[in-house]
Amino acid sequence: MLNQYIPVLMHLLVVVGFATMTLLMSVWFGRRSTSKQDIKDTAYECGMIPIGENQPRFSVKFYIVAMLFVLFDIEVVFLYPWAVVFRDFLSADQILIFWSILGFVGILFVAYLYALKKRALNWVG
Repeated sequence: MLNQYIPVLMHLLVVVGFATMTLLMSVWFGRRSTSKQDIKDTAYECGMIPIGENQPRFSVKFYIVAMLFVLFDIEVVFLYPWAVVFRDFLSADQILIFWSILGFVGILFVAYLYALKKRALNWVG
């Protein structure tokens, strides 16, 4: 029984060894910054000297709207497989299928109303 795990253990050993050697080689052979190389290691911005922050700050509302979009988008994607096999399911149990999808859409609608009430979808203010 233990002989079946030998290939898995060998694979795990190779993976850990590769990761360790890659990290060690980057430390051993990587460039080290000296005072002369500091200017060479800065970001190249089309010939312009980079001034200020490297990335603009986004409002938290942007991330909330993005998370809600991803959440509702993924939930809607779950409706597609149900719609594809809907006709096959009708022969099995019509009431269960109808109420299960109605409950799913109902939960989505309640979540949408909650997001509207909390003003999570407002971009301004």
